[in-house]
Amino acid sequence: MTASLDLTSDPVELTAALVDIPSVSGSEKNIADAVEEALRAQAPHLEVVRNGEAVLARTHLGRDTRVVLAGHLDTVPINDNLPSRRTGSGDDELLHGCGTTDMKSGDAVMLHLAATLTEPRHDLTFVFYDCEEIEAERNGLGRIERELPEWLDGDLAVVCEPSNAAIEAGCQGTIRVEVRTTGTRAHTARAWMGENAIHAAQPILQRLVDHTPRNPVIDGLQYREGLQAVKITGGIAGNVVPDSCVVTVNHRFAPDKSAEQAEAELRELFSGYEVVVTDLSAGALPGLTSPAAAQLVEASNSEPVAKLGWTDVARFAARGLPAVNFGPGNPTLAHTQQEHVRTTEIRHCANTLHRFLS
Repeated sequence: MTASLDLTSDPVELTAALVDIPSVSGSEKNIADAVEEALRAQAPHLEVVRNGEAVLARTHLGRDTRVVLAGHLDTVPINDNLPSRRTGSGDDELLHGCGTTDMKSGDAVMLHLAATLTEPRHDLTFVFYDCEEIEAERNGLGRIERELPEWLDGDLAVVCEPSNAAIEAGCQGTIRVEVRTTGTRAHTARAWMGENAIHAAQPILQRLVDHTPRNPVIDGLQYREGLQAVKITGGIAGNVVPDSCVVTVNHRFAPDKSAEQAEAELRELFSGYEVVVTDLSAGALPGLTSPAAAQLVEASNSEPVAKLGWTDVARFAARGLPAVNFGPGNPTLAHTQQEHVRTTEIRHCANTLHRFLS
């Protein structure tokens, strides 16, 4: 039986209803069914389509501009944190449960707007997608881009991921590489007959220690780059000189640097070593100078900040849309057993987006 959602209710109540529909990545059918059924029944002004376990809806009002709002329906695995529950009251009221922060409170804000904002000043597209919390090739937004690319077109994208109810503009890019050394195996009792590949990795680590990260200011926002060794593997037995070692390095780079530039920089830094790229995603520039983005900043009555991390705003930026993150919840609580969201932040985000769009 499909759960019933009241899209016109308080977004806090709607958040609780969404949280109480389990939707671990790969198992989003029930929540997608509920979202689709509610949109078709309660938002007749929207065109609604289903794509796998994603639900998309949009207006056709002939406005000069279109804003795309996007949010994923899936969560990480449940960790004894369902059903939802509340603590505190007033400004200190908290809603606890898996997905409260990441990101069913953002979904609730979007659904509430979809049903109640029938005459927005921009045409609107709402994208509720699946499989964001797992490997990138299964991300529903990528599937939509391949199968229904016109649904992702617009003049501004707002991804309602948790951002402490502040506008986080753009995002960093990310690259992971494996830097490899080789040696010669030998018995450790006769170590002089071999060449230790792990010892040979010391200069790689020293280059990382000596590296000074950039902290560029872009569109008035402070970004902070990072370059870290995140894993070292090597050795086959306790009595064998290892003949191979791999240092895995993750670089989070500011969005004024392209993915190609980031790769070239790492290859130069680790010149003399074999470097294999295992993951690479470009960042997204803030784009706050676009008219629609400037209107959102004005509606928020707050100063935007740089997004220090990678999010799906990069997918929109690659399509030429300025993109921001704006949603309730503290992102440091995402994926934790203690996940919760302030109910005041849910209402604040709903009110801010309503001001911006109406």
